[in-house]
Amino acid sequence: MRLFAALLPPPAAADELAATLGPLHRLPGARDLRWTAPDSWHYTLAFLGEVPDTLRPDLDERLARAARRHEPCTLRVSGGGRFGDRALWAGAEGDVRAAAALAAAVRAAARRAGAPADEEHGFRAHLTLARTSRGAPVDLRPFAAALGGFRGARWTAADLSLVASRLPRSGVPGERPYYTVVASWPLGGPGSRSGPAAPPGRGTAGGAG
Repeated sequence: MRLFAALLPPPAAADELAATLGPLHRLPGARDLRWTAPDSWHYTLAFLGEVPDTLRPDLDERLARAARRHEPCTLRVSGGGRFGDRALWAGAEGDVRAAAALAAAVRAAARRAGAPADEEHGFRAHLTLARTSRGAPVDLRPFAAALGGFRGARWTAADLSLVASRLPRSGVPGERPYYTVVASWPLGGPGSRSGPAAPPGRGTAGGAG
């Protein structure tokens, strides 16, 4: 199963950002972008890739332990930027250092469980909003500039979520992966929640963030 660990913004924060993106959809080139769905937005802590089912018990136990050792953090969606002309993203403000510390703990837990995270890029709090297509390049600078002044309402990231990313198999160009939360653990707490069913709005197609 292809997995990543993430912090998920609440629906209210996603709705607020989605409303802000309205004018961006009218900018030149917007129709050529592959926009991600609001209910798929997430702050990736660690991308684990394909994880054998045999590793899940140990992985889950170690992730639960990491979650217990880190308190909930207060964040808000803030500003925006781009990765070259490949992807448009929204950033974060607040307890970003705490989120980075949690990301480091998650990566260590995954490594010890035999499912090391992709270390190509360090943790950078961002929500991927849109991607460009190779056949239809778009200048993302106006989009990033339009997001520069955005500051969303504060919210509390209270859970560490483990998300399955199922790649599309239809062969339809531009089709997005399907995300499902397979387990979650409260930050700073002893309990855990796991299972195949995702919370509302978290069994959806979307782009990786």
